[in-house]
Amino acid sequence: MTARLTGIYPGTFDPITYGHLDIIRRATHIVDRLIVAVAVSDVKQPFFDVAERMQMIKDELAFGAYSNGKTVEVQRFESLLITFAKEQGASIVIRGLRAVSDFEFEFQMAGMNARMSPDIETVFLMASDKHQFISAKLVKEIARLGGDVSQFVSPRVATRLLRRLGREVPAATPAPPAGKKPKKAG
Repeated sequence: MTARLTGIYPGTFDPITYGHLDIIRRATHIVDRLIVAVAVSDVKQPFFDVAERMQMIKDELAFGAYSNGKTVEVQRFESLLITFAKEQGASIVIRGLRAVSDFEFEFQMAGMNARMSPDIETVFLMASDKHQFISAKLVKEIARLGGDVSQFVSPRVATRLLRRLGREVPAATPAPPAGKKPKKAG
């Protein structure tokens, strides 16, 4: 019997974006069990608390086809990543890279993790060209300034952002009754 390969995809996910979801989907092609590890981060001063971020991820995973039939779990962590990975029996840490600017920090972190635990590998997944520019920080800034974030996050996440900012959530366009075609404008 082959051992199940467990991977950790860590981050703050504040909020979860289409870029994060793309990495989750692609990571499930590499591992049998993926743990989306939500960091309790006081340093980054998250917009959403850890429970809200975890719930957003769970909601997105339930709504979309991101698991490819593999086990995907959402857990919080506030220890060293390597300590958490060992506790979970993980042998791979998944990291997403958007641009060259991400690489230096990620490379340094991977080196430190390898020194502390040489049996845990870091695997870098390049963001797809469709998602390379998406950053949760920029999504929050666009939302704060009244911009449309629908290209970067799901409608569920956009709604949470708007509510957190105290803005009105646009009403969804109702679907036409079954068997009826929507009226054409004009």
